[in-house]
Amino acid sequence: MARRLGQSISKTAALVGCSRSAVVSTYQKVPSLNDVPLHYLKPNSLVKFRCMVQDMFDPEFYMGVYETVDPTSKARVLRSGKYRDVAECGPQQEVDLNSSRSVTLERQTFYCVPIPGESPWAKEISFLIIQARVSPSTSYTPCRHKRSYEEDEDMDMQPSKQKDQLSGLPGGADSQASGDSKRLETEAPSIQKNSVPGCSSPIDLNFPLPGEKGPACLVKVYEEWEGFKVNDMLEVYGILSADPVLSVLNEERDNAASASLLDPMDCTETAEEQRVHSPPASLVPRLHVVLAHKLDHNNPLLPTGLTTQEHQSFVSSFLSEVTAVRAELLGFFTHVLLGDSLAAEYLILHLISNVYARRDVLPLGKFALNLSGCPRNTAYTERLYRIIQQIVPSSFRLGMSLHNMNTLRFVPHKDYTANRLVSGVLQLPRNSSLFLDETALEQGQLDASGVQNLTALGNLISWQKVDYDFNFHQMEFPCNINVLITSEGRSLLPSDCQVHLQPQLAPPNMEEYLSALQVALMPSLLNKFRLYTSLLRTVEYGISEEVTKAVEDDFVEMRKNDPQSISGEDLHRLLVVARLLSLSVGQTTLCRERWLRAKHLESLRKNRTEQQKCMNGNEP
Repeated sequence: MARRLGQSISKTAALVGCSRSAVVSTYQKVPSLNDVPLHYLKPNSLVKFRCMVQDMFDPEFYMGVYETVDPTSKARVLRSGKYRDVAECGPQQEVDLNSSRSVTLERQTFYCVPIPGESPWAKEISFLIIQARVSPSTSYTPCRHKRSYEEDEDMDMQPSKQKDQLSGLPGGADSQASGDSKRLETEAPSIQKNSVPGCSSPIDLNFPLPGEKGPACLVKVYEEWEGFKVNDMLEVYGILSADPVLSVLNEERDNAASASLLDPMDCTETAEEQRVHSPPASLVPRLHVVLAHKLDHNNPLLPTGLTTQEHQSFVSSFLSEVTAVRAELLGFFTHVLLGDSLAAEYLILHLISNVYARRDVLPLGKFALNLSGCPRNTAYTERLYRIIQQIVPSSFRLGMSLHNMNTLRFVPHKDYTANRLVSGVLQLPRNSSLFLDETALEQGQLDASGVQNLTALGNLISWQKVDYDFNFHQMEFPCNINVLITSEGRSLLPSDCQVHLQPQLAPPNMEEYLSALQVALMPSLLNKFRLYTSLLRTVEYGISEEVTKAVEDDFVEMRKNDPQSISGEDLHRLLVVARLLSLSVGQTTLCRERWLRAKHLESLRKNRTEQQKCMNGNEP
């Protein structure tokens, strides 16, 4: 059943009569599809998978209960079809399709992919925590599926090439570029398309981001699937089905369909739909869900559930050292931003921002940051992204070259021929960090596709939504994505806040300077930074009536003193900055000190922006 994991653990512990921690320990020993190649896993064994729902297929009917009969002895056996793709029969038995005892049931299939843009460190820590590395055992001989793994050597080098080509810059889509040395022996790399003998065209694994690795999976849910939707992050425990018979059946069905041997009434799917919905099991295994739960985040250093007592005690413990961690992070970012401490303050606020509510169409809590004044030096923006990638659990860097803007597919669209949702770069899970490198933009003209992509980015930043293209209409998908834009001048895109970088340092070799900063960072401190940015996104925040009244009075005075330069938009930004400043020091409510600090930072930022406008008279 697709039950909540926390509830299931407690029920299992009570049923078996052991401690909850013992059940948790057992769950942690379950091998993971994210870390262990398919050919090392036993068929019909319990595995787990950390993934994102990329698409949702139509519900399918299956034989929940069926009866087999032995033609010779006439002996009948009643069997369950749950957690299976192929009916189980004995050597001399056959399925009685006309049995009155047969029961047809329904299950929901989700097409799931590894979490897009998941940082190498998050994968590595998850791998080490669960210790899911599986070696061949004496009871099971691993069998390489030729369709999936014989081409691994050739595939292994292609993702990086593809990423470089699509980014427009060396390492521009570098979401998986480093840190996987301990996983190399077990990771099964996959590219967007895999060739399969007998297929007229390659199988498209439909990953949202270029160069992603890992298995795609058809996740079959038997109960309570209404709670899961497209773009949700899930952790599922289920029965692995990678039976080669599935591939044989698909090939036979394809051949029969091409030879017109199938009754049209028996085959409601098109050939293309069959190919997409029933890919070879060696490439896209099936996972029959026993337990499943949504992930609020994918930071392996944090407890999974945000509402659990374990999480609350973890938060309380960490908040006691938040101030010290913030000081370290501010110092580190100041060095990264070439001595600019004001930009470092705003970068921290950006990284802990989060859409915590929506009022009508307005997302509350978002803080898209435009870091202008960046050197037109690919080494700087690339290194800045890699540093941020080392701190956040999921990220993607998009070099905004004309080639990328005009040729990449940003918005997912519905393919009605194959009856599937074709992914796009903006199909990202919640709390992803999107790094838009506008320094890569060169002179030229955007075509119609480029204009649509630019509009999609603007809607994402302003409204935290992506309008998926369903041909005859658009469907709005709300999202929660932190957007950081690096640019030379003010960005072409909207933002909640623009900070113009004022370097105080001029390293002779930018690459060496930023690399040295990264290398000098202690792993223990780096993990604290990772906890800090993820944890503070989950902390609840409020403002008392007394403070609200004081803020309103203060704003009225500000308007009286300078009615031309203070607007309602300025008040909204001040409140967002004050909220994030409070959270950044572990405070869950606004105090006068943080309000005054927010006003001071905004004053410094606006003065700097005005000075830059005077220097660049043509900049808006």
